[in-house]
Amino acid sequence: MHKNSRTVIVVCGPTAVGKTAFSIQLARHFNTQILSADSRQCYKELNIGIAKPSDKELAAVYHYFINSHSVHDAVNAGVYEQYALNVVEKIFEKSNTAICVGGTGLYIKAFCEGIDSIPQTPAEIRQQLTEAYQAKGLDWLQSEVKAKDLAFWKMAEQQNPHRLLRALEVLQTSGKSITSFRTGNEAERPFNIIKIGLELPRNVLNERIKLRVDQMMVDGLLDEVKALLPLQHLNALHTVGYRELFDHLKGKLSLPEAVERIKINTRQYAKRQMTWFKKDASIRWFNAANLEAESVLGLLC
Repeated sequence: MHKNSRTVIVVCGPTAVGKTAFSIQLARHFNTQILSADSRQCYKELNIGIAKPSDKELAAVYHYFINSHSVHDAVNAGVYEQYALNVVEKIFEKSNTAICVGGTGLYIKAFCEGIDSIPQTPAEIRQQLTEAYQAKGLDWLQSEVKAKDLAFWKMAEQQNPHRLLRALEVLQTSGKSITSFRTGNEAERPFNIIKIGLELPRNVLNERIKLRVDQMMVDGLLDEVKALLPLQHLNALHTVGYRELFDHLKGKLSLPEAVERIKINTRQYAKRQMTWFKKDASIRWFNAANLEAESVLGLLC
């Protein structure tokens, strides 16, 4: 080990694989704290639909980037990079080990490797494009990106409206493709990074997703979404579990149809997460079934 043995253990993988429980095991083992790398769990207004850690889990180990921001705040990978670097310095004051856990690959990449400087978008441009997307839908958004920024389209998460909107925002702001701002230069971090990936057979993960969505509905997700209806235009609400129930509340889907759509979209999201993480050769992968922190740490030593 080097860099004064200060180490961040990154736990990543798809939604519903069991990252939260495993990261809490790790944090207890090292008597340290957790930095979340989830682009939605930071919002204090969102709870059930984004599978935020329970009150018991949050009480067991202190989590940063949970309930830390409002849906009205501008939060992106660049904001997260600076937030995360500041947080781990705080954690290192008390422990040589910090735990970072989440499924937002871009945030993990920004924290571990740095992120290129991309122009900030004026609020009026963001609002204009968001309103157009809300009125015309994903098909329109995909067509716009494909026609105006083919280079980005070929490498984009084509079902992810947030990423597609961001590409159009940058193009309209700067006149350049978002790909032109990507230098590929990796930042040097003053600490060690160990990446642990959790995975499950697809059929097992899909069953977990189904059960989780059903439990969310039992826990009151529909009421949560009803309360957030006035905020549906905000970027933070363009999220699986919320946008489908917004469509139900607007009469576009029956409730059973909306719930099934949540399950389908969550499965698709999990597949995109795995595609992203599998490109990172530095991640050590483990089957998440009956996983214990001590066994993983033994294999890493």
